[in-house]
Amino acid sequence: MRVVVLQTDIAWADPQANILQAEKLLEEHAPEAGALIVLPEMWATGFAVNPIGIAEDESTSIALAWMKRTARECGCAVSGSLAVSVGDGSYRNRHYFVTPERNEYYDKRHLFAYGHEDDFITPGREAVIVEWQGWRLLLLTCYDLRFPVFSRYGRAGEYDAIILVANWPAKRQHAWNILTQARAIENQCFVLAANRCGNDPQCHYIGGSAIINPLGQKLCEAADAAISISADLELDELQAKRQRFRVLADRDTDLYLMV
Repeated sequence: MRVVVLQTDIAWADPQANILQAEKLLEEHAPEAGALIVLPEMWATGFAVNPIGIAEDESTSIALAWMKRTARECGCAVSGSLAVSVGDGSYRNRHYFVTPERNEYYDKRHLFAYGHEDDFITPGREAVIVEWQGWRLLLLTCYDLRFPVFSRYGRAGEYDAIILVANWPAKRQHAWNILTQARAIENQCFVLAANRCGNDPQCHYIGGSAIINPLGQKLCEAADAAISISADLELDELQAKRQRFRVLADRDTDLYLMV
């Protein structure tokens, strides 16, 4: 599977500008049919912890409509989170996974209380795994990265890769680098990590988006710029490595030790 990660310099509260930027970055690695495109957290607005007046209505969102149109026209899957208001009146940090045939989503479980995200946004409750081109993909959003039990293989469910979308600031970049690699190693999976660069009203970001293999090795990594990166992943190779080095099987009983 070809994976294309878009690291964007998000224009604050301007979905149309961010759509144009995503389209430009896609030109660097034109996705082929069957590819997976990954965008950052709240890629259409920036990390709006107070989404009032910024979040789009899910039913009329131009950013979500663009994701659907891109998936349909390219024959690809498109993944990324948006700040949206939904039918029950709540706001969600909703990580969408859009294909030509269906739309699925995961609502961010671990809200960033340090930044007051939990004051306005309603959390999700369950881990979500989607499927594309034979791959099983766990959807995570930013702060979720710090909670390994929630995403643990066999507890969240069985999957082959983690799609992690984020607005992870430069002052905590060291943690980003270590934790993305740790999640790959401990779950014997690929990690497809899309961060942003640039600035918003609260923070500075330097990117570091990466595609990481199950050994924790970075197949590619983005510098501090708006850029796209890509890699071709082999599912057969992953399955063979899991069969040879059976870390996942050897820790299955650990699941019963947790309360």
